[in-house]
Amino acid sequence: MLSVKQELLAALAAQLETLSPGAGARAAFETPKVAAHGDFACTAAMQLAKPLKANPRALGEQLKAALEATPAFQQWVDAIEIAGPGFLNIRLKPAAKQEIIREVLGQAEKFGYQPDRGEKILVEFVSANPTGPLHVGHGRQAAIGDAISNLYATQGWNVHREFYYNDAGVQIDTLTKSTQLRAKGFKPGDECWPTDSDNPLAKNFYNGDYIADIAKAFLNKETVHADDREFTANGDVEDYDNIRQFAVAYLRNEQDKDLQAFNLKFDQYYLESSLYTNGYVDETVQRLIANGKTYEQDGALWLKSTEYGDDKDRVMRKTDGHYTYFVPDVAYHIQKFKRGFTKVVNIQGTDHHGTIARVRAGLQAADVGIPAGYPDYVLHTMVRVVRNGEEVKISKRAGSYVTLRDLIEWTSKDAVRFFLLSRKPDTEYTFDVDLAVAQNNDNPVYYVQYAHARICSVLRTWQEQGGKLEQLKDVDLSALEGPQAQALMLMLAKYPEMLTAAANGNAPHDVTFYLRDLASCYHSYYDAERILVDDEQVKLARLALVAATAQVLHNGLAVLGVSAPERM
Repeated sequence: MLSVKQELLAALAAQLETLSPGAGARAAFETPKVAAHGDFACTAAMQLAKPLKANPRALGEQLKAALEATPAFQQWVDAIEIAGPGFLNIRLKPAAKQEIIREVLGQAEKFGYQPDRGEKILVEFVSANPTGPLHVGHGRQAAIGDAISNLYATQGWNVHREFYYNDAGVQIDTLTKSTQLRAKGFKPGDECWPTDSDNPLAKNFYNGDYIADIAKAFLNKETVHADDREFTANGDVEDYDNIRQFAVAYLRNEQDKDLQAFNLKFDQYYLESSLYTNGYVDETVQRLIANGKTYEQDGALWLKSTEYGDDKDRVMRKTDGHYTYFVPDVAYHIQKFKRGFTKVVNIQGTDHHGTIARVRAGLQAADVGIPAGYPDYVLHTMVRVVRNGEEVKISKRAGSYVTLRDLIEWTSKDAVRFFLLSRKPDTEYTFDVDLAVAQNNDNPVYYVQYAHARICSVLRTWQEQGGKLEQLKDVDLSALEGPQAQALMLMLAKYPEMLTAAANGNAPHDVTFYLRDLASCYHSYYDAERILVDDEQVKLARLALVAATAQVLHNGLAVLGVSAPERM
């Protein structure tokens, strides 16, 4: 049907070009808001009426007659109807809709994919500092980032997944101090343990059981391995730097376990500290100064970010000589651009909203050829977790929040991914643990996976009777004329355009919505028509339709990083 649509669009473009030179480039079909009105709608007559000084209804009649005379419309269109002031409602022949089945079965896992565009995209997400286990907010970010990466891959981009983190700074210092106290035998609540009243950083001290685990491993002189580092402890509780390096490696290993449980792997881990050691931060600052985009005031160095739309100028270097946190961000993104990534998407929490304008201002002020609006940002809200009807706020292991691994252990990797992707990133979300484990139609991931498993059961029964999936690619599909079959084929045909729109909008939630609609279409079809009937031609046609449906369910779930079980 996708090839059919392209043929019809080409025919429409040719006729529009005849009516008004240049109009052919704007040839397009819309989906009628009411299904009974047809399969495609065309508003070209109303759009051209004013520049052509013609009556839109009369122009519509003229365009209708011209289209009906074209070979493509004669082959694939059942009827064209004029509605209102000049709408064209187009009804396809059943054979046109049936073509989608051949396209799906022929392209299989690549159905919906666009050709390689020869461009690189970097998606940066999770990027959690190694100071504790990943929490459910990191989980939402992991699900969003991985699904967006998969979406861009379907659109022909060369995708690079990157995890950026700081292995120094105040938070790492607090982690080291917390671990050192634990290694010396102290614990939260002891007289020597910092409290809010005697230490302004104490509220950030890490009190979870995982700190005791790090200290124990350190005293045992263990070696820890992470994706990007390896370190062996020396067990000396006075060796602050050794404790720091071991604690960072230990928690990077813990984060890796969380990500492995989520079936997620990054292409690269990028250290914030490397931006300083490689001289990129100083190089960026000097470039901004040389470009005349900074000034000194009150002992600090400021960026003229208001010249680029920011609401006020921003401090780059504080009076104590340290750079503010957006400065290394600017240096980092210059390096992203120099590494050849023409497009960059950052997945971050909504608390990072204030950094967007200043990072983009810094990039434009640096004047290194980076286009305005670089990088793109997807901001997400945090997640509330409800279990047994009550909000869960604390994990014993983490000490103050529910971890990603907690959520996976309570439910499953598939449920966590699907649920965390089922709303727009910037909307509040409550994760209902009880719903995530329910085996009923109220559970969206179960509902979609069950549709796939249900189809696999039908196909398996047929194969046990001697059927072969390969033969379904070329069967006669003319028997697929019922309303439920027609609706299901139209839903399959929407998949490629849905993928493109979801990628362009950084909107993986669109995939979850589509899959639920497709599953609903399939369940309606299954309830309306028995598949394994005695009539061989009808049976094979229906098997081809459900096999194509299973393929698209599988493909869509793969974009989300969710499995498509064959048995449930």
